[in-house]
Amino acid sequence: MIDFYYAPTPNGWKVAIMLEESGLDYSLKLMDLHAGEQFSQDFMAISPNAKMPAILDHDPPESYGGDPVPVFESAEILLYLSEKCGRFAPPASDRRARKELGEWLFWQTGSQGPMAGQLSHFKNYAPADKRDYGFERYLGEYDRNLGVLENRLSDRPFIMGTDYTIADMQAFPWAFIAKPLGASLDEFPRIADWRGRIKARPAVRRAIDLAKDRQNNGRHTVENDTVMYNQSAKSLKSGGAGKA
Repeated sequence: MIDFYYAPTPNGWKVAIMLEESGLDYSLKLMDLHAGEQFSQDFMAISPNAKMPAILDHDPPESYGGDPVPVFESAEILLYLSEKCGRFAPPASDRRARKELGEWLFWQTGSQGPMAGQLSHFKNYAPADKRDYGFERYLGEYDRNLGVLENRLSDRPFIMGTDYTIADMQAFPWAFIAKPLGASLDEFPRIADWRGRIKARPAVRRAIDLAKDRQNNGRHTVENDTVMYNQSAKSLKSGGAGKA
């Protein structure tokens, strides 16, 4: 059994999609991030960054030894789970394909994800009188990353080629919510097609619907939630947010 620490966000969906696609048994540990559950010592022993998603695998592969294995950061979780189930990644023997898989996982982790996350912040959560510059800045970066992905999909149905992999699972959630971010896929027809095909997968629908009633939907903003926003290093020590 895998303990899956989750909240219904694009980052949470990445791992939810993989768990649903793979059929691996998991126990959902739904987290109330606005109550600061991510700062508990028990959770930070699994995820030192005090961020979900994270997993604790009570039945790891033999090569990891017998003790439960904690894994944090979505890209590493996806790699770990693909190794565990033997699916959704090129074989380790195909070094060129594994190199490309790593490139696209790092691209999402270092470019698409952070730019989309900042765009979401300024679109949905920042103080109204401070949104304009940040929104324009990160909308431009979000679109630039859409261009990168559009080019990649110019001669292939999925990021890695003909096969649907963890690279698609990782990049899909932040493309899935383009419209709520204030962006458009009108100029990115290949992404729109890729997004539609992935969205239609039953496992993806189940993952996106997981704890759907707990989505933020604008209820928490910088102005009314000091746990999620304005965090500092003190947050990790005090079990909550501190003003920077």
